[in-house]
Amino acid sequence: MLDAGRSQETLLEVNNIEVIYNHVILVLKGVSLKVPKGGITALLGGNGAGKTTTLKAISNLLHSERGEVTKGNITYRGDGIADLSPAALVEKGVIQVMEGRHCFEHLTVEENLMTGAYTRTDGKGAVDADLEMVYNYFPRLKTRRKSQAGYTSGGEQQMVAIGRAIMSRPETILLDEPSMGLAPQLVEEIFNIVKNLNENEGTTFLLAEQNTNVALRFAHYGYILESGRVVMDGPAADLRENPDVKEFYLGMSDEGRKSFRDVRSYRRRKRWLS
Repeated sequence: MLDAGRSQETLLEVNNIEVIYNHVILVLKGVSLKVPKGGITALLGGNGAGKTTTLKAISNLLHSERGEVTKGNITYRGDGIADLSPAALVEKGVIQVMEGRHCFEHLTVEENLMTGAYTRTDGKGAVDADLEMVYNYFPRLKTRRKSQAGYTSGGEQQMVAIGRAIMSRPETILLDEPSMGLAPQLVEEIFNIVKNLNENEGTTFLLAEQNTNVALRFAHYGYILESGRVVMDGPAADLRENPDVKEFYLGMSDEGRKSFRDVRSYRRRKRWLS
């Protein structure tokens, strides 16, 4: 777990950024957040809230989609990273696992994992040791290591994507929607592996996730986005107990579980937007 001492050091800081697509569409509106070293920080909210855009702003992947950060700044270990290419960010220790389990479908599982070590210069022995470490965290990948990635299951492809990121020896992983399209049992398995990587390897995570319930069980701190703004943040344990979060994101209230039909008018009733 993240202790008080480790929580003092901020690795990644996003300060009041705005993001515009196609020069006209304002997507992020003054988003600020901090990611402490050795922590699991969750970026929460529904579809279209701005979670993926925030991650792409950090990893400098916006330009390919005609997006740009027009205000604010992003720093990693105190240094501005706006001018760094995604490859330079990987060398700095920051890597993004994209939404949608992107794999090289024609390559085997093991070949996919080895592409993550492409930029490393610490020798074959260190790379082989890390490959074995990945297999220890994802034992089902070891049994499928010679299979073409395109013929593996959605859960296995998500494991390949995370494992490939680990092979680059990152300090921080930006993980986008790891639960998307996966059965609940696989979601638990993926998040437990994230937890183990965090605790055993010291890997820092910033994860964007629609599944607020599971994210707040594994994260240390959370930020809730709506319509491109941070509307609430706090320690994950506090957010889990917050009555608004319970009602509007976990489907629970003091009267018990509510259906989406009961809370779909929540925008008019949220205390933090009133």
